[in-house]
Order: sequence, then structure tokens, then C-alpha cells
Amino acid sequence: MATNRRDFIKRAVLALVAIPLMSSRTDVLADETNNDGIMKKIMIIDGGPRKNMNTAAMLGKVAEGASQAGAEVKVVRLYDMNYKGCVSCLACKVKGRASNVCKFKDALTPVLEEIAQADGLVLGSPIYFGDVTGQMRTFLERLAFPWLSYNDYSMTAPKKMPVLLIETMNGQPERNNSQGYGSMEYCIASAIGQPEHLVAYNTYQVRNYNNFELAGFSEEAKRRWRDEHWEEDLQKAYDAGKRMVE
Repeated sequence: MATNRRDFIKRAVLALVAIPLMSSRTDVLADETNNDGIMKKIMIIDGGPRKNMNTAAMLGKVAEGASQAGAEVKVVRLYDMNYKGCVSCLACKVKGRASNVCKFKDALTPVLEEIAQADGLVLGSPIYFGDVTGQMRTFLERLAFPWLSYNDYSMTAPKKMPVLLIETMNGQPERNNSQGYGSMEYCIASAIGQPEHLVAYNTYQVRNYNNFELAGFSEEAKRRWRDEHWEEDLQKAYDAGKRMVE
């Protein structure tokens, strides 16, 4: 069953290969900005459970960079919301009323509607067991399933826009098991646009290692990595937010 699903997604993506893409990133940005060259709104989706740790900090810097570049920014924390994944109601595929925005009504509905009208999208998640969090995966089901046509396997979002995918993880560049956003990245790339990636590796898991059973990790090594890389990671996030607007 899992193989069939993966093959289905791959077929959907391959069906789009023959569709001409915009000639350059500059063209994409030119089409998706206001007349004054500044994007109107960027949606930032925080798929992490902790409000004051790594993912939230990275997304906060993206928001800061985008705001200072002139965009309106809205940050949505998925862990603060009560919503479901796709319930297979197929309301988005009813003949004569098909929609590329999810029609199931709950707390996530207005967020999906805002994304459909936004000018940029940022997704951030810590990596657990090699994948994004359950809340992020559930959100992505609701976001992407309405894009998928069961008539011709094409994927069509309400509009194209720049996309930034952020991951924070305990693993290191040379040793990690992250699958990132997995098959959902195919959907994002096909329907919205090829995303930019930003990864913060070997992040601090807790503020005080003495309070937890974490003997498999060296706090000294973690601290040394953090001292060498964390500010740079935050600066990259700030720059990415600013770049998305400019």
C-alpha cells in the first residue's frame, strides 16, 4: 500500500514535467509581488511543539527579516490549534464544485484560505524519527490533497509563490536520518514552486542536560557546536525571510 501511494505521488509529479515552467526565479517574483515590488503577506507555519526553542527561534528570525523588508507576516502555531488531517470527505472534488482549498471546516480552514491568498509560505518543523512532526504532516495533508486532480494527476495550487522549508534536528550534516518533508515536498514543488531549504543541525535539545536522562549526548560537544553555528543559523533564517520579500 505504501509503495502504491508513493508511486501515485510520483506519477502526479511526472505528469507536470511537460508543463512549461516560468523562465527564472526573477520572473516568478515579479509576477507575485505588488506593483511596488514588495510582497503583501507571508504565512509562516510553525510545526514545532515548543514555543521558545529551535524551530520557533528560526521562524522568528524569518519573520523578522521579512517584516523588516516590508512584508506583512503572520505566524501560525499548529500545536495551538485543534484540527484534523484529511478526512477523505472528497468535498474538494465534487463535480461542478471542485476546489483547490480544503473544504472541511475546523480551526485550520481559515489558515488554509489565507495561504491560498498569500504571497509567500514558510514551513518549519523539528525532525522526529526522521520526519516532520505529526502536526506538520497532518497540516500538509489538508494543504496538498485539494491540489491533486484524480482526472489527470496534475497538481494545482491557487497560486505560485516562494516557499521556504526549515528543519531543526539533533543529527549532524554527515549523520542524520531526516527524510525532511518527504513525499509532500513533491507536492509543494509541483503545485506552488520549488522550495528553498534551511536546516539547523545538532541543535540543543534542552536548556539543562543535568535534568534529563540524555547521557548519550555530550553537552560540552553540543554547546561547542551551538557556539560555532547557532548564530549563523539564525542569520541565515533572517536573510531567507528578507530574501523572500526582496
